[in-house]
Amino acid sequence: MTTSITKDNRKLKLETKNVSVQFEDKKIIEDISVRLHENELVCILGLSGVGKTTLFNVIAGLISPSEGTVEMNGTNITGKSGNISYMLQKDLLLPFKTVIDNVSLPLVIKGEKKKTAREKAEKYFTQFGLEGTEKKYPNQLSGGMRQRAALLRTYLFSNETALLDEPFSALDAITKHRMHLWYLDIMKQIKMSTLFITHDIDEAIILSD
Repeated sequence: MTTSITKDNRKLKLETKNVSVQFEDKKIIEDISVRLHENELVCILGLSGVGKTTLFNVIAGLISPSEGTVEMNGTNITGKSGNISYMLQKDLLLPFKTVIDNVSLPLVIKGEKKKTAREKAEKYFTQFGLEGTEKKYPNQLSGGMRQRAALLRTYLFSNETALLDEPFSALDAITKHRMHLWYLDIMKQIKMSTLFITHDIDEAIILSD
């Protein structure tokens, strides 16, 4: 374990050091170093196909880097999954489960009984603007509401650090604008350190610290 670095008295939560990924003769990403501090939102901006999602897969421990390391709270987690929340472009809500069961799923996976998990998750429904949707199914929700549910599920998996891979890219312009405003507000409340992928310059400017 290494000593945590601070920024404005904020603890360093996540750091990649000189991460590179190469498949056969093709180098996907090279020498990428990123730092994410406590309660900070950092956007990774780039065109489609430049390796942003590959970097997230390395951070999440889904693939191992060819070179470099990933540290969380000063501990090397390179190649280890289950340490950080990861929300993909598609919300991946299970169509056969209600919203409350979708959202509480991370708690059940961690060993909570279903009833207890539902009760814990339900406490956040008003805060996330999901009140009244508990017994609905994903196909009964708007795109914006589905993303709120997916974000709450991500938060309940790990309320400290999260990776968000273009979560608003599929939304129309008006809904996306509303989600940006909502997201900025909710992030102030839940205080989750977040790495956010986008190819939208305006989105990066609006959301990042």
